[in-house]
Amino acid sequence: MFGEHCSLPSERTLLSYPPKTGLRCKMVLQAVSKVLRKSKAKPNGKKTASEEKKVYLEPEHTKSRITDFEFKELVVLPREIDLNEWLASNTTTFFHHINLQYSTISEFCTGETCQTMAVCNTQYYWYDERGKKVKCTAPQYVDFVMSSVQKLVTDEDVFPTKYGREFPSSFESLVKKICKYLFHVLGHIYWAHFKETLALELHGHLNTLYVHFILFAREFNLLDPKETAVMDDLTEVLCSSPGSGGATGDGASSGASGAQNHVKER
Repeated sequence: MFGEHCSLPSERTLLSYPPKTGLRCKMVLQAVSKVLRKSKAKPNGKKTASEEKKVYLEPEHTKSRITDFEFKELVVLPREIDLNEWLASNTTTFFHHINLQYSTISEFCTGETCQTMAVCNTQYYWYDERGKKVKCTAPQYVDFVMSSVQKLVTDEDVFPTKYGREFPSSFESLVKKICKYLFHVLGHIYWAHFKETLALELHGHLNTLYVHFILFAREFNLLDPKETAVMDDLTEVLCSSPGSGGATGDGASSGASGAQNHVKER
């Protein structure tokens, strides 16, 4: 479903996370499928009481990275680089990497297993061009996200690549919107598909991508803290650990801790 997105050429790729050789081979997928057949997870992203524990927060998993880069230094705007160009370069790169990360588990994210786009106690809805609220499954939501973002980053009027072309006045707000949607996808991978990511041994890639993305968004205020509160517990662990180069805000874990027993809609 997402193959065409992953193969898009990018003139602005800044950092490449090397793929793990052979991860998509038939034997690995068969092994993962065998693990998943034993899963007791219920449809719609809901889990049994025994699975409520967030596995992605376990120390043995949160310490996994594929690089020791100081991302706090990496995300800073370089001298003599235009801010919009820096935002465009990184946003395009994050789009490709998050799309690629999702593609590794996309066959397990189906309309049956993920009947809603859920992250912890939050359920997301898509809004069409007329602003109409659309309830959709997680794979449908992700498809909407990737298709709309692809359309934007390949539009010369929005993400210009030719010399002399200027960015639109609304560019920063568009980047914020893109980052919000990409955050939803990352959150869903952790919440609903971390087991598959572990089986594929791609949790180090996922953690590294998450840290880089969050620190970049913080550096340029691209994500509303209320939007990211649903994953504050993970952010606090990953972005305050050695090598991340980041520190959490004063209220890092307060946003999500008080409302775990009911579902929010966004």
